[in-house]
Amino acid sequence: MQHTLAATQHTLAAPAAPVRVFILDDHEVVRRGVRDLLEAEPDITVTGEAATAREALARVPAARPQVAVLDVRLGEGASDGSDHGGVEVCRELRARMPELACLMLTSFDDDEALFDAIMAGAAGYVLKQIGGSDLVAAVRTVATGRSMLDPRTAARVMARLREPQPVPEPSGAPELERLSPRELEILDLIGEGLTNRQIAQRLFLAEKTIKNRVSSILSKLGVGRRIQAAMLAERLR
Repeated sequence: MQHTLAATQHTLAAPAAPVRVFILDDHEVVRRGVRDLLEAEPDITVTGEAATAREALARVPAARPQVAVLDVRLGEGASDGSDHGGVEVCRELRARMPELACLMLTSFDDDEALFDAIMAGAAGYVLKQIGGSDLVAAVRTVATGRSMLDPRTAARVMARLREPQPVPEPSGAPELERLSPRELEILDLIGEGLTNRQIAQRLFLAEKTIKNRVSSILSKLGVGRRIQAAMLAERLR
């Protein structure tokens, strides 16, 4: 009995496994700073890092992190001219790894990027001006499955989510008449939340072709962002 009780106490006292984190930022100094900050914590370990979206999409599955800290604006730019690079990475990683918590890190207090990040499935969004201890706390928060928003932006994004941007009405909208059958098909897949790569695979087309078609769709619909096209596609369905 005493042996069993001692073993139980030992099990309860055993420390939890460290939170595994992956870092994506196109600035080496930022990556190194974030890595040093996180690895100074006994309950956090950095399992990998990347400087580009392509590197991140290739390395994250193998690194198997619980949290991905993603730079919203990557130097390589948006993949189709309408999305922020880090947001597109978040969307695709979440499609592959639904259990992954994405924490978006940015230098810009940008409502549009914040809204897009949340729609892409991000668990949190913080500014790079955040204090080191607050960033560590944010990583721990999203690792537990909770959401984390910078207090200065939380109120604005909640108001934006309650009042989504208006989109053209589907019935009789002249913009829709400008779309080809293939573009309508792509618009419907955008509405399902698919990335350009996933749409390309679904339609057996090159990803570059899809990027060009998405840019054309946005132009014909008279909208500037992919999320607006997705909202229109949802209304159409």
